[in-house]
Amino acid sequence: MTRVAVGGLQVDAAAAVASENPLLIAGVAVVLLALLGAGIWVRRYLSRTPGERLRRTLTGYDRIAVLMHPNPDPDAMASALAVSQLVAGTDTSASLLYPGEIRRPENRAFQTVLDLDFGHIETVEDIDGEAVVLVDHNTARGFPGAEEVEPVAVIDHHPGNGSGDEFTDIRSDYGACATIFASYFNQLEFEFSDTQGTGSIDIDAAPAETVPCALATGLMYGIQSDTRSLTNGCQSEDFAAAAFLYDGMDSDLLNRIANPQVDAEVLDVKSRAIGKREVRAPYAFSDVGEVSNTDAIPQAADELETLEGVSAVVIVGEKEGTMRIAGRSRDDRVHIGRAIEAVVDDIPMAEGGGHARMGGGKVPVKHMAGLGPSDGVSRDDFRERVFDAMSGEL
Repeated sequence: MTRVAVGGLQVDAAAAVASENPLLIAGVAVVLLALLGAGIWVRRYLSRTPGERLRRTLTGYDRIAVLMHPNPDPDAMASALAVSQLVAGTDTSASLLYPGEIRRPENRAFQTVLDLDFGHIETVEDIDGEAVVLVDHNTARGFPGAEEVEPVAVIDHHPGNGSGDEFTDIRSDYGACATIFASYFNQLEFEFSDTQGTGSIDIDAAPAETVPCALATGLMYGIQSDTRSLTNGCQSEDFAAAAFLYDGMDSDLLNRIANPQVDAEVLDVKSRAIGKREVRAPYAFSDVGEVSNTDAIPQAADELETLEGVSAVVIVGEKEGTMRIAGRSRDDRVHIGRAIEAVVDDIPMAEGGGHARMGGGKVPVKHMAGLGPSDGVSRDDFRERVFDAMSGEL
């Protein structure tokens, strides 16, 4: 009986408070409803796939500028195309832009075979769009004013500290940026708009929420080129992405991209790299001297790495006062990106870095000779630094 009486008193007290403070009760109810709504929103937001979140972010703008890194490769070009297709059929238009040049044979073949039209920029003023999206790199570079770019979104597979104001997806363990976009399309349940063997390459004519043949082929080659045909730096996700894209790609288009004619200078630079090589087993270094086509340097590195007894290699060459560096490693003891970064660390205005298997950099020759706050580094000293870095002594 006592418990009943106490309960009755509590009910009466609550009723009295409610009758005397109706605004307080209403406020509490509003707060509870708001918390419930916020909880539902957070749950729905967290359950969205990254592709859904990126698409929602981009479609909040009328015009976006998709920026590739300087001298874009197939992975960067395919990723830029993927962003364009993500917003196809919406009120958002996308311009695909790059600084530098598209010169390497496979890069030119990629653009030509797939009939792609990209915009070229020379300064930050050339970027036309309300928002900038970076693909296959996470910090804008390679043109005056690049440091002013504040991207709204960043999608990349390279290590780095860059980020987007509203969306960031950096998966540095993936072999290619194209893998990330393939996963977006797969999770969004985009269907392929063409089938194998049709030869259709008109991306603009493809229906919204589909993956056209040219894009599927481009993404496949982006994965293939960045992972050396799925043999280098791969994760299970790279294989899964390739399996997903297989049903939508065109094998003839892929073959034409993968087997372009080779520039004569590339063969010459490869020959010089082999002839001038210095091997301190299992590492190799070669200085190919002056070049007019800097894309020949990484191709020479690819070639020299295949020599028997060589597991890591660095090739350097010079053009217009800048020494270009390309490194390759299939040695688990040598993270070639970090090795190159260590080599150029104290040289003013120098850049270097990359992945465990593939790295690169550039050094202004004047600064290497001692211009600025540095005592300078001779070519012989530089070579010794490279060997020290590869052997873990730098």
